[in-house]
Amino acid sequence: MSTFPVLPTRAALVLSASALLPLIAVPHGAAASILPEVPDIKAVTDYRPKIPLRVYTADKVLIGEFGAERREFVPIAKVPALMKSAVLAIEDTRFYEHGGVDWIRALGAAKANIGDFGSQGASTITMQVARNFFLSRDKTLPRKLTEVALAYKIEKALTKDQILEVYLNQIYLGQRAYGFASAARTYFGKPLAGLSLAEIAMLAGLPQNPSSSNPVSNPQAARKRQHVVLRRMRELAMISEPQYRRALAEPLQVRSHGASFNPRAAWVAEIARQAVHARLGQAAYERGITVTTTIVAAEQDAAHESVRRNVLAYDRRHGYRGPETRIALPAGAAEREDAIATALHKRPAVDGLAPAVVTAASGKRVRALLANGEEVEITGPGLAFAAGALSAKTRPALKLAPGAVIRVTRPAGGAWAIAQLPEVAAAFVALDTDTGAYRALVGGFDYSLHKFNHVTQAWRQPGSSIKPFVYSAGLERGFFPGTQILDEPLDFSAEKAYANWSPRNDDNVFEGPVTVRHALSRSRNVPTVRMLRALDVDYAREHLARFGFNAARQPRNLTLGLGTGAVTPLQMAGAYAVLANGGYRVEPWLIARIEDGDGKVLHEQLAPQPRQEAARVLDERNAFIVDSMLRDVTRVGTATAASRQLQRQDLAGKTGTTSNAVDGWFAGYGGQVAAVAWMGYDEPRSLGGREFGSTLALPMWVDFMRVALAKTPQHEPLPPEGVARAGGDWVYAEYAEQERAPEPVDGLETLIGTLSADDERMLP
Repeated sequence: MSTFPVLPTRAALVLSASALLPLIAVPHGAAASILPEVPDIKAVTDYRPKIPLRVYTADKVLIGEFGAERREFVPIAKVPALMKSAVLAIEDTRFYEHGGVDWIRALGAAKANIGDFGSQGASTITMQVARNFFLSRDKTLPRKLTEVALAYKIEKALTKDQILEVYLNQIYLGQRAYGFASAARTYFGKPLAGLSLAEIAMLAGLPQNPSSSNPVSNPQAARKRQHVVLRRMRELAMISEPQYRRALAEPLQVRSHGASFNPRAAWVAEIARQAVHARLGQAAYERGITVTTTIVAAEQDAAHESVRRNVLAYDRRHGYRGPETRIALPAGAAEREDAIATALHKRPAVDGLAPAVVTAASGKRVRALLANGEEVEITGPGLAFAAGALSAKTRPALKLAPGAVIRVTRPAGGAWAIAQLPEVAAAFVALDTDTGAYRALVGGFDYSLHKFNHVTQAWRQPGSSIKPFVYSAGLERGFFPGTQILDEPLDFSAEKAYANWSPRNDDNVFEGPVTVRHALSRSRNVPTVRMLRALDVDYAREHLARFGFNAARQPRNLTLGLGTGAVTPLQMAGAYAVLANGGYRVEPWLIARIEDGDGKVLHEQLAPQPRQEAARVLDERNAFIVDSMLRDVTRVGTATAASRQLQRQDLAGKTGTTSNAVDGWFAGYGGQVAAVAWMGYDEPRSLGGREFGSTLALPMWVDFMRVALAKTPQHEPLPPEGVARAGGDWVYAEYAEQERAPEPVDGLETLIGTLSADDERMLP
């Protein structure tokens, strides 16, 4: 029978632990009479761990986790046998034999450390459970006695397996990870059942000192502790000699930042978090809520990589800007290390772009110290990007010298190179054209640098990417693809409202009479302004509102046709989806299902039925004809790189570049995916005189679509009822019998083949 020492007087509490053991023992039920203030143990017997909110893609990839603690409850029956053996071997070998306190082990600990009862392994797993739930870690005799009493109380209320289950799920293991299942994902990115013996042993060694000796903060100490666990398991014959040797030799791949989820969808996870918190409040972070989004993991990864790659490419094209800051390097080694550590601690660790402090620099070699203490050497091609900063004649602000804080990168299998954090912003969003479900969303270059979501929050001028919707309005007033418009300078000298405005084409070339199709595919500005003037600006603004644009944010003047209003990338994606799906408005949606920790469905949204007439906002004939012109943009127009690089002829879209190249866009679709890419500075300024939507945004779109359409066969839409060929191009069927393309309605004379450029009747 387990026994408990009796302390006859309160003064006896000051006795050392070694003096307690010989005292007369009584059954453990006497604990209550000794310590009547022992806390209630309901928190253990009715164990309800605070499980964080987790966000998943549609295909079950974890992309977000929110809560003060990382937890993942695993029933004892599903804990791998080796995991239990490793923990028992190092923490409590006689767990299934003692009654809560291992007095044999305690005696050894007391002899080894008089007056510090329990500091050398006297605490059993049951005592640790008691301490973790109810007590501080103070090493005082009264607290230790309370711990012992609680241990007996817990042993009486729960089975051994129940106690071990609580311990394995509750114990803190560093990096905000509580429980071994959470630690397995945090350190190794694996479920508990997927761990190797070497990984199991490393986790089993963490309870002793989880904060400072885990494999992220101190890999050497963690490895040393792992060896102790493996050796103990071998001594107890829990593992064989070959297992022991293999585990010792196994190289471990520890996640460098202890991340337990994919950070490539941080903006998606944040949208989901806000939605659930608005519904459930603080309980959202404690009830084990799981959110399933509509995001497709492979497409999200492709969008993330595309934004990252193309932002870095743009940044590199525009040159090295110099160090992020500079620090003074003290002469003393210790002070020097402290100064470097302090400086680097202030710099966010961006994936692939590590902060470093230069310790030595010359024209041929740069040495720099990383935050983990590693010194890197950069030579040869790695210096090319910052070569100007190593010249003796370079200006002081640009120069690389000891104390400069820089960024370095190391491609897989490559050598270290100097890099820098981009200043430019970007956004990417992809929607299912039939249902409106998000397939991918990237709100910026890196969430840790800037949490602003450019997809949903950035109101930017759309430039020429707005033109398809102006041309759509033109179709309703008689401007068909074969209609000719004059591409010649406009004279506004007689109109006060436009006296100081003279629209020009991007190439400063005027082509004379051109068709509507040609004007859109080559993004000619002047013909667009002529069309808009004929349509009436207010009519065009109302037409744009059908697609989801905010009419109040569109100007009430002719600059509307050149994209001087304001839109978000999300609005743009929804608008292009209307053209892609034949004229139906879709509402973007992200959250498919919300479940609580017990699997109860709290919310579920099924994909809406596509192409419902109630959602129609555009005549299908109009959508078909605009689509046909947008396909020309990617075949022979400003976005031919899309068809050429993707080897597809079923793509449609439009580039967009605002005045002085402040914004670069590409919006388009293929298959059932409408996607929009944007690049610009948060504080608007020119992206460069040689930059356009085709150089900035189109490459992002192509990189993404290469993945999104990889398994999608090419598809050409069938002409709907009510359209026909006339004059070599599409028109509404009611005009098909005319010998030439119809004139615009209301007698507007824009069939300019018989008119000269200076004809007074010519519409401007």
